[in-house]
Amino acid sequence: MSEHPMIRLVDLHKGYSGTPVLRGVDLEVARGEVVCLIGASGSGKSTLLRCVNHLEVPDAGFVEVDGELIGHEPTGPGGRRLRALPERRVRRQRAGIGMVFQNFNLFPNLTALENVVEAPMSVRGLPRGEATSQAHELLAQVGLAGREGSYPRQLSGGQQQRVAIARALAMRPKVMLFDEPTSALDPELVAEVLQTMQELAGRGMTMLVVTHELAFARDVAHRVAFVDQGRILESGPPQSVLTDPRHARTRAFLGRLARPDTPAGSSHDG
Repeated sequence: MSEHPMIRLVDLHKGYSGTPVLRGVDLEVARGEVVCLIGASGSGKSTLLRCVNHLEVPDAGFVEVDGELIGHEPTGPGGRRLRALPERRVRRQRAGIGMVFQNFNLFPNLTALENVVEAPMSVRGLPRGEATSQAHELLAQVGLAGREGSYPRQLSGGQQQRVAIARALAMRPKVMLFDEPTSALDPELVAEVLQTMQELAGRGMTMLVVTHELAFARDVAHRVAFVDQGRILESGPPQSVLTDPRHARTRAFLGRLARPDTPAGSSHDG
């Protein structure tokens, strides 16, 4: 084990137009740990996730990945103040933080293989032969051997999301972030994406996952954190949080999820 967490959020604050979304979030994710974030729509889950790779810039607090400050560098006497990094350095940091979005975000004019090859070549400078060989391996790893030449429109939603996972892995990330990766899928396609994620977790990838798939959280996560009104209200082993939550708000949220006629909100987050 390393002496520092793989992901560390300290007193993270973020708001939009004067409305606070994150209100002092502290979170650590150990190397190889899978942490699932659950909570109602608008609770801050997706904003928290996007702060990790600096797609959203925190108003206060900071993020570290593998001991490195993301988006900032210390400055001033004793390094007590933070200065924003130039965008080119942020992009370099972001290259080591894989992210899978709700809606795939594949290039529609590129084949599955080309979607996976593009970033390692343009960002990491990988030679085409090496990037192509790696892409074939990754597509096979996510169950898409033989579909390398297919365009996104020729693939199901589940297949497109698995291409997106392979594309993120092609950057050889230290951590993987998943923002409701199954929310845009038809129910019968959810299982294939979750299985791919479970296999990835089994290989020791550090993962921070925003999800409403409680069965996945129960079976795969080392820890579940319930996010409520911009704060982590409780966090612990899945069996504890999902079966015997300490807080009334957690119990209420899980109760609403158990009653389909009373939606708790799942995928879109401020």
